Order: sequence, then structure tokens, then C-alpha cells
Amino acid sequence: MRILLNLFFFIALAFGADGSIEVVKKVDTLPSLAIEDGTTAYDDSLKKSFFKTLVSDVNVLSFFNVDHHPYSTQFDNTSVVLENKDKEYVIRYKIFEDSDKTFNVSMKILQKSVLVKTKNYKIKNKNLYVFVAHAMAYDLNEYMGGEPVEWMKRKVLISRLVSSGQSEIVVCDYTLTFSQRIVKGGINLFPRWANNEQTKFYYTSLNGRRPLLKEVEIATGKTSDILSSDGMMICSDVSADGKKLLVTMAPEGQPDIYLYDVAVKKSTRLTTFQGIDVNGQFMSNNRVAFISNRLGYPNLFSLTIGSNAVQQLVFSGKSNSSCSAFNDNVVYKARESSDVFEANTFNLHLISTQNGSVRRLTANGVNEFPRFSREGDAVLYVQESSQQSSIGVIRLKFNKNFLFPLIYGKIQSIDW
Repeated sequence: MRILLNLFFFIALAFGADGSIEVVKKVDTLPSLAIEDGTTAYDDSLKKSFFKTLVSDVNVLSFFNVDHHPYSTQFDNTSVVLENKDKEYVIRYKIFEDSDKTFNVSMKILQKSVLVKTKNYKIKNKNLYVFVAHAMAYDLNEYMGGEPVEWMKRKVLISRLVSSGQSEIVVCDYTLTFSQRIVKGGINLFPRWANNEQTKFYYTSLNGRRPLLKEVEIATGKTSDILSSDGMMICSDVSADGKKLLVTMAPEGQPDIYLYDVAVKKSTRLTTFQGIDVNGQFMSNNRVAFISNRLGYPNLFSLTIGSNAVQQLVFSGKSNSSCSAFNDNVVYKARESSDVFEANTFNLHLISTQNGSVRRLTANGVNEFPRFSREGDAVLYVQESSQQSSIGVIRLKFNKNFLFPLIYGKIQSIDW
């Protein structure tokens, strides 16, 4: 088991118009925005956390110069507070509960002190209040005419290492403000959402004699055994319709990529290289991106399902790994230093497989486990720095990065 676990972490951490994404040009001045809290009486701790989450969300939208000061006012006031009279936009909200303890938020958007939009939000479980803040930012983005940010409302899966030989699967929001532990006890790694609705997920359990791929239904807690193999068993990607999985198995000692049909429970081997092929990712036109050491070092390749031909995608660097794909774009981790006396730098890069253009997305530290959003406009990733794990969000078209630190444990892998 020790050898097997070491192999898992070697692969996870050491490998770990046109098709390019256009970057929005920077502007000198963004419109100003302030947030006013019109709540009259509510739990102070939750109020502060809600405000902080909403400020983070609006920052991530990248449309505004956001005033971080918490302003209090009456929700029904016809004018903004004095300090905000020159602000171009103001969001005002109030939090309250119904008699049945349903969590409510009423929101107003004011543009140059004129009311332009109202909306009410309601959830049964107030522990999910952060997703109300995310929904408010989503609606503000829609009002501003921004491209959809569906990812902001999605849940994130993380495998969190909590002690030696112990890791747990946690469902959280992208800011790590909300978290709910779903799987605990033993070694539980590489979670992947099983469907777009986020009602179930897969993960790898190393708690038996063989690595086992399991499926968990979140609402009921029901767990099913899906697939097992000697040597290795990792689900690296799930097709958009949830009907196919890309898994890495090593039944003959060397890890290869297999296509698993969920309905018929059948695996088809895609790679046959006598080395290391891992981390298969679905692309457009029936193609798969993956990491292989067939050049003597980890690098990014692709193949078309049903064909034995393999294409090299990246022609620079000597350690390119840990990838995620969306249509014709691939984000991958690349080592950019090799000083034996200092910590190495691993940055994320974006390549368009249509024209070969490469763009660096991060600047320093150890950045890994990238995951494209469903729409392909953002990338979620993990940054390791100063002994702390953080989730990062990259807004590709705005060329902006945002980090949200994990308070407890170390992130082993993520899915969005």
C-alpha cells in the first residue's frame, strides 16, 4: 500500500473565432460600487460573513472598483448613504427570516442613486447562505451584460489531507466559506462530479486491497462500487453528458488511460505506451488530452478516440503536467525552475491546440490541479504557498487571479 500511495502522489504532484481565449483590454477606470446592508436585526457573525462573501464575489466579476467598507442603512431609504452619493452603483440588501426560519435576502441595485433592479432570494437551509451571495453577484453580472458566470453558483469538490493516512472529501463553495464533509476515514482521493447537476460524484478509495472507484449520491449518502484495478484507479474526467469516464488504471503495472462506459460498465483501453500515461481529459472532436513520459519527461499529448496516433501538444519545458481541457484549449502545470537549493516554481499555462499559442496564467509559487469551468471562461486551481493551500480562480478574459485560503488541512485535488 505504501508503494501504491507513493505512485499516486508521484503522478498527482510531479506530473500532476479561433481557439485562443481573447483577453479583455485593461481600462484605466472601473465604475465604482458600494454595498449597503439594510438588515435590522440578525446574527452579527453571519452578517459579516455574508458581506465579506458578496464583496469577494463582486471583486471576482472584475467590472467594478469595489468599496470594501460595510455601510449600514434602512433598506427602504429612498437615497443612498452620504458616502455613496457619488458612487456609480450601489447594492443594498437586507437579511431576514420567515416564521418557519426560511432564510431570505432582498436586494436592490441602484445606478447613480436610481433604483434599476430588485430581486428576492430564499433558501430553506441558512447554512447555504454563501450561495445566495453568489446568486446576487451572478444577477449583478447579468444586469451589467457580462458573459454568464454559472461557475460562481456551482459547488466545489476537494480532497483534503488532514493527517497521515487520512483524507476526506468535502463539498464547498469556490471561496471556501461553506464546507460540508461527505466522506471521511482512511485515504479518499481524486473526487470528480458525476453529472452537471452535482447530485453525485466519484472518488478513489485506497482503503482496501485494491484501489476502488466509488460513486456517492449526496442527498441519500448511498455509495456504490464502480470499478477497481490492481495498481491504480483514478477517474480524471467525466464527459459533459455523464455517460463516459476517463480513468487511469495499471492492471499490468504501467498506468494507461481507459474510456469507461457508465451504462454498459465496460472499459476500453486508449493508450498502450510502456511508460506512464495519466490524467486523460475530454476535448472537442472526440479527442483526449493526457500527460505522458514518452519523451523521458512528463509532457502534454493528445489522441483521437479510436486511433493509435498520438500528437505532442507542448514543445517547450521539461516538466509539463496536471492538465484540464475545454474544447480546443488546455491548461497545464509547468515547472519553471530546477534549483536544488530553493523551492521550485510551478506555473499554469494555457495553450490553444488550434494555433499553438501559449499564455502563462500564474506568476509564482506551486500552482497545480487546474479545472476549467463548464463554460470554459474560468479556471479553478490549487496554489501551495507558505505551508498553506488556497483555491485560485482565474478569469481568463480579464486576465485576473483571485485566491481563497484553506484554513484547515491540505488540498490534494479538486473538481468544479
